[in-house]
Amino acid sequence: MKKMIAIGALVFALAASAVVPAAVYAAAGTQRVAETAVAVDAAVLRQGSTGSEVKEVQRRLKQWGYYSGSVDGVFGAGTKKAVIAFQKKNGLTADGIVGKSTYAALGMNDSYNALNGKSPSSSGSGSSNYTSSDLYLMAKAIYAEGRGESYTGQVAIGAVIMNRVKSPSFPNSISGVIYQKGAFTAVADGQINLEPNQTAYNAAKDAMNGWDPTYGCLYYYNPAVATSAWIFNRQTVTVIGKHVFAI
Repeated sequence: MKKMIAIGALVFALAASAVVPAAVYAAAGTQRVAETAVAVDAAVLRQGSTGSEVKEVQRRLKQWGYYSGSVDGVFGAGTKKAVIAFQKKNGLTADGIVGKSTYAALGMNDSYNALNGKSPSSSGSGSSNYTSSDLYLMAKAIYAEGRGESYTGQVAIGAVIMNRVKSPSFPNSISGVIYQKGAFTAVADGQINLEPNQTAYNAAKDAMNGWDPTYGCLYYYNPAVATSAWIFNRQTVTVIGKHVFAI
């Protein structure tokens, strides 16, 4: 009888030892999921958020004329209003919340990648991969092609250049894309030689750092002056200022 009791106790102990680790692993997995959800939620900015991320959003919105308040890292009503205005201008859901789409439009690649579970180092081809000569040439092209456009419109021109660099259908360098025969009117008529202003430099940096208001477009044109009929057959993605952006 004692022997049967001992065997029963041993069986119970072994069963318990098999169940406890499974429960522990399940709990650990649930905790990791919860921690990831908390991290993602914290990366999304909304009214009431504070910190350096908010400050960078404010800085960019102020630079582009959407925000007039203090760059203090406090997401208040004024910041929300500016975010909504920026979202409306860029065809985003105007909810005043800075999530993945708004981060991408702002050119805040590290924040965007964080929400996608990627490391900051995987943010694509940032400006660090390019030389000062590339930046200067990009600024010249932006100034020559779009100095009358809004800041977003100027960044969009730079984004098209960057998209062409990445595309196998175009040269794989900034200079190659800009000086490709027949690619840009400003090269053909000599305006590429004009000295760019600081706004064009800023737009070039933002485009080279990954801000793409065109969502991947390879072409743009002004329908009021465009003369090449083939361009009108390209699929339109967005319109910014006087330019139609297409793929």
